[in-house]
Amino acid sequence: MSEKRELEALQEALAAEHAAVYGYGVVGGRIGAARRTEAVAAYDSHRARRDTLARAIGDLGGTPVAASAAYALPFPVPDAAAAVRLAAVLEDRVAGVYADVVRATEGERRGTAAEALREAAVRAVRWRGGSVAFPGLAERAGTASPTA
Repeated sequence: MSEKRELEALQEALAAEHAAVYGYGVVGGRIGAARRTEAVAAYDSHRARRDTLARAIGDLGGTPVAASAAYALPFPVPDAAAAVRLAAVLEDRVAGVYADVVRATEGERRGTAAEALREAAVRAVRWRGGSVAFPGLAERAGTASPTA
């Protein structure tokens, strides 16, 4: 694996984590009380992954991509039902980016990326109430995986 491709994949994952942290801020503002704990746990997980990725990028000699001031949401989020849908979309997008990191890395970093992919896929299933084939592989699942 090339170090350049690894660094690019990590930067893409960091950008996706920035977007997920932002998105969970929206989710948290609209989610019902019954799922608030789940939303907070996901938010905290994405913040931790974001911080870990920033350190890894620095260790490779890169400058971590900065978060945007705001991100375009894929649809309006006026209520708890839309917040749940948004959370599933966020997790699908993050899983897709971590699938790219798995392809671009090896060793411990690949294992960490695979774990992040698995966690995002499991959270997506919980939010959606059902699974998709090939989580993290948008071309197989029939969904796009942009990072913002």
